[in-house]
Amino acid sequence: MTATSPDRASDLPSDLAIGAFSEVAPWTIDPTLIPWLEGVDLLRDQTRDTVPHLLRRQLLPPGRRAITIGYEISAAILRWYFTGRRKEKLVSRTQLSRNMRIAFEHLGPTFIKLGQILSAGEGIFPQELVSEFAQCRDRVPADSFQVVRQTVERELGRSLTEVFASFDPVPLAAASIAQVHAAQLRTGESVVVKVQRPYVKRLVHHDIAAMSWIAPLLGGRIPVATLANPPALVELFAETIVEELDFRLEAANMLDFASVLARTGQHALVVPRPHPSLVTEKVLVMERLDGFEWGDVAGMRAAGVDTEEVLRASLTAFLEGAILYGVFHGDLHGGNLSVLPDGKVAVMDFGITGRLDDLKRTAFIKLMVSATSNDARGQVEALKGLGALPPDADIDTVVSDLRLDQPPLDPTRLSADQLASELRDLTKALLSHGAKLPKELTLFIKDMIFLDQAVSLLAPDIDLLSEIGQLLTYFYEHHGEKIAQDLGISPDEIPAVDTESIRASLMVAEPVDHLTYSDLRARREALWNKLENDRQDQGDRQDHLRNP
Repeated sequence: MTATSPDRASDLPSDLAIGAFSEVAPWTIDPTLIPWLEGVDLLRDQTRDTVPHLLRRQLLPPGRRAITIGYEISAAILRWYFTGRRKEKLVSRTQLSRNMRIAFEHLGPTFIKLGQILSAGEGIFPQELVSEFAQCRDRVPADSFQVVRQTVERELGRSLTEVFASFDPVPLAAASIAQVHAAQLRTGESVVVKVQRPYVKRLVHHDIAAMSWIAPLLGGRIPVATLANPPALVELFAETIVEELDFRLEAANMLDFASVLARTGQHALVVPRPHPSLVTEKVLVMERLDGFEWGDVAGMRAAGVDTEEVLRASLTAFLEGAILYGVFHGDLHGGNLSVLPDGKVAVMDFGITGRLDDLKRTAFIKLMVSATSNDARGQVEALKGLGALPPDADIDTVVSDLRLDQPPLDPTRLSADQLASELRDLTKALLSHGAKLPKELTLFIKDMIFLDQAVSLLAPDIDLLSEIGQLLTYFYEHHGEKIAQDLGISPDEIPAVDTESIRASLMVAEPVDHLTYSDLRARREALWNKLENDRQDQGDRQDHLRNP
């Protein structure tokens, strides 16, 4: 960004010193004068403490809801068992995933929210699950305006007309937890009002209890459940969703994220200001920021927005928040981002926010440094520190069992059977060592998958190898001293970047010097087509053997 002149700086809102907000402020933020911030850290701890209680498995199914859930899921599995179990593996798992997606839609908001987590988990969960659950994003009818009015008036303790000059009864969006309305305060500011569904907290708690009872019954019995690990998935879901049910936590997350952006100088991203007094457990009034939809690349470019810079700023800010301060947006997707006409990225919806304590943040730094320096042992140590491996896991044994001390395989040179075998062996080895995906690591991987896809949208022709190299150089030049201090080493002891490791992470075995995202996508498509052709050939051979 260009430097701001002294005269211009004097006209800017005072709260830009503490947070990355818009330069035209409907109000300014002073954390010392915000009543809903009082005790918010204790509230966050108390909310997290409810998770073990919700997950405690009872001897008997917890009420009628568990019976309903059990019926829907059992029916989905039985339909697959009698009609699709004996089909070719990919077809069989696709049919099972479709049955489960339909069951989740029948079960309502909590399960649709779980489906959203699955749909964003490409590379984490089985591809068949991801593809199917991508079709059930927020298919939840909006609550009536009467219900919304009652919730807002009850939460704010005033009639709607006392607070708002206008309130659009038709929501801008309706999701599983809440819906969002455009409004104008009586003081004239345009705002967005997020209103929680009145029944959703009770329903979520009942559903988590029922899920924790049913989940252990699924593991090892159906193919996608073996890979997805239902009990671990329910635990992850519970840890994620409980904080979304209190909008005071979300508003505090907004201020924390804005503060991190300001401290790192990343004013290319902005956060809507939550209202200093109009925030409660179930209502969140915030500044309205209008811009281009994340996918409207043509509109951005026509307005003179540099989409490559949008991508760079988003990725840099995301990594800085995680690595330097342990705070990052935990649910990046196109619906939570918009690009303002000046090219700044507005980041919204902070119900899911990743938070790393100092020990986990240090482990996270070690994971990043080890991954770029081809240090397999360091990566395993870091994963252990993040909770992905048990405290008693033997590092050397894990490295050996996962064959991390051997040259990486080139997946493009493996047959479908060989690749499937490799994946089975890897999964078996991970499970044998008690591996799991803790909440923070899962959120981070989900976000990185989204940002990977954002490259194809915003900057398909940039040289990935060069960009990654420049990003690492930026971090070591601007934050190398802090990174070294956190790792307990001197700056000159930070390992050099290993270009072979970077290429391997992109599934490129040969030593290329230039690689665009378009090139990478072509490689991925070629690999996918190869696997599909191998599967088809295998299916044809099996059909020939059955019907010579």
